[in-house]
Amino acid sequence: MASFPDARLRNRSNKSGPSTIQRQPEDDLHDDHIVADSRHTSSLDRLLESDQISVVIMVALTALAFALRFYKINHPDQVVFDEVHFGKFASFYLKREYYFDVHPPLAKLLFGLAGWFVGYDGHFNFENIGDSYTENNVPFVGLRALPAIFGSLTIPVVYATMKEAGYSTVIAAFSAVLILFDNAHIAQSRLILLDATLIFFLSLTIYSYVRFRKLRYWEFSPGWWGWLIATGFFMACTWASKVNGILTVITIGIAVLVDLWDILDYKKGHSMEYFRKHFYARAAALIAWPIALYLFFFWIHFSILTGTGTGDAFMSPAFQETLKGNELLVNSQEIRYYDTITLRHKDTKVFLHSHPEKYPLKYEDDRISSQGQQVTGYGHDDANNFWQVVPTKALPETGRGRIVRNDDIIQLLHVNTQTYLLTHDVASPTMPTNEEVTTWPKDDHSRHNDTLFHLRLVDSHPGAPWMSKSGHFKLIHVPTKVALWTHPKQLPEWAFKQQEINGAKNVAEKSTIWYIDNIIDAEGGDFKNRTGDVGRKEPKKMSFFKKFGELQVLMLQHNAGLTASHPYASGPINWPFSISGISFWTQNDGQKQIYLIGNLAGWGVCVIAMSIFVGILVADLIARRRDLQPLAEPVRNRLWNSAGFFFLVWAVHYLPFFLMGRQLFIHHYLPSHLASALVAGAVLSFVLSETVNYPISARGPHTKPKPEQKANLGVHGPVIVGVFTFVMFLLYMYIAPLTYGTPGLTGEEVNSRRLLSSWTLHFAAKETGEV
Repeated sequence: MASFPDARLRNRSNKSGPSTIQRQPEDDLHDDHIVADSRHTSSLDRLLESDQISVVIMVALTALAFALRFYKINHPDQVVFDEVHFGKFASFYLKREYYFDVHPPLAKLLFGLAGWFVGYDGHFNFENIGDSYTENNVPFVGLRALPAIFGSLTIPVVYATMKEAGYSTVIAAFSAVLILFDNAHIAQSRLILLDATLIFFLSLTIYSYVRFRKLRYWEFSPGWWGWLIATGFFMACTWASKVNGILTVITIGIAVLVDLWDILDYKKGHSMEYFRKHFYARAAALIAWPIALYLFFFWIHFSILTGTGTGDAFMSPAFQETLKGNELLVNSQEIRYYDTITLRHKDTKVFLHSHPEKYPLKYEDDRISSQGQQVTGYGHDDANNFWQVVPTKALPETGRGRIVRNDDIIQLLHVNTQTYLLTHDVASPTMPTNEEVTTWPKDDHSRHNDTLFHLRLVDSHPGAPWMSKSGHFKLIHVPTKVALWTHPKQLPEWAFKQQEINGAKNVAEKSTIWYIDNIIDAEGGDFKNRTGDVGRKEPKKMSFFKKFGELQVLMLQHNAGLTASHPYASGPINWPFSISGISFWTQNDGQKQIYLIGNLAGWGVCVIAMSIFVGILVADLIARRRDLQPLAEPVRNRLWNSAGFFFLVWAVHYLPFFLMGRQLFIHHYLPSHLASALVAGAVLSFVLSETVNYPISARGPHTKPKPEQKANLGVHGPVIVGVFTFVMFLLYMYIAPLTYGTPGLTGEEVNSRRLLSSWTLHFAAKETGEV
């Protein structure tokens, strides 16, 4: 008969006295202690464990998963939540227009492939939530079908993972049901979003690693290599689907380090040559192979997106000039001395501007200024934005010797006031640590050196020509070595609330970059020829690794910069308890809405199971410190090696979010919720049975055969799992209108479905009280 944990935590101490060496949890195949064998299992257990019944159950779960995720997948026929982003990216692939996103490309590439497969040409822009698909002839069902398929296939993978990890059919079905009837997983996997793809590849990574570990006594066999390579493949796919897929890489990395640490143990009797062979095999399959795949997905990304698009502005000029039709490629012109130009700041887009008004004698903090002519940042076209490039060296009368080049020393003459740009060792108006920027009369040569600036082009070779549009540059003051800089803070009324321009000491700062917006005028008769229609230009070349490196840095920077507040953002501490969800879509007509939230029954069970799991391990560790053995070795090994791995997946995919300062939402918890469902199955097996299915790993040529045992769940297991499945199904049905966005609910019905007061649902009825 099945027993509960407190009945099993009994003294198994060594009668001969304390042991000198504490055994660590090892593989169940090496344990001599067998607590039961297969003859003691019930007829019901033997029936459920038959291959035929197992296949029937998996097929039934899979069919139901497809039914739940494809149910009314055509509703709503409008753009929902982040479909505005990921549907748009699919369109860009089909139009081959470059875009920028913080996430790697694989899942979006698959959306593009799905769109191509169903005949979509990318004409729809996915501009706003609520835009109609049907009115714009978008085959959106085909696009939504991709994550629905992945979300549905995740269920049999979870089931198969639990079976391969040595758990009973009933337990495997329990873990699968936790995902099958979960409203959050269903809602997320029937829309054009990335999470279903991420979770599907994560589940395959877990499954492959379990299969690999089961063959550890057949090291370097074809099957061993196959599952090791499969783990690396699916891990790379997870990593390349969404930015937080890197957590899957970390998870497998930790598991492999633990594995290698065990192999390194001299008590195992392995030589260092044996250890090196295992290390190199894992390095090849789980480092080199995934990195190559990750790079390959980006190579496809760059190969498709060859035209100019919305993402151009994020990239460097050199990158932009590799895109067909890009403005920097088409309209970029060489700058020559005595050209009159306008200069703009790369980040804030203001023009370098000056006007006759002077800095005040005193600032608000009583600091004294130079009372020189104001130099500011101005956001509009104006004649006071015109500057002439003046040489500081002798020039030929004609020819390419008059081109301004990288590393030249130049002066900038403000055309309207005939004064040179100047900076000096006087504190700027708002930043005492930075230098004031002003101008100096053209005919007064007493401060000539203070008007000299070193032109430093970004990512250019020495002597490269200075180009309009594409020639991003820094102006470094020659005497004081500060860089021309601006920031969004406005100056007071005395400067007409324009931006401050000052000299920043940190010349390496990326916000000190400028570019030439336009060439206004030039001396000589060839100006119109130089600035007229240049005809078609072929895109320039840039190595893949330079493109890849530049994009990776930008992805990291922009992902970290997603710190703006959001009404449906939530902290990680709230996620396991489904404290609050996300409003994906609303429609006033019929009071319909889609609200992403988990099934409280399933999420609650997962939290309880995780707590029990930690409690069991802590209690076992404490008992063993006193030479007590409350658990049979096969049971302990299963908890540490199997459930412990699932717990590791949960922790690595959850705990790092506590360290992040960016916007966070409950859907970031879904990978961890998948892992918690696996842990919950392991804990339920522990609660219901004193035994485990043993052994589960393939016996190697040099391992000693062991008697077989089976987990004996009796009738308790199927009954408990059946009742829980029914409860979870009822709760799924109850909040299904919030998951599918149909049917609409009255205000009272909305209130009744707000199972927690923290759920921010739309169309709720006002609560009234009686006197």
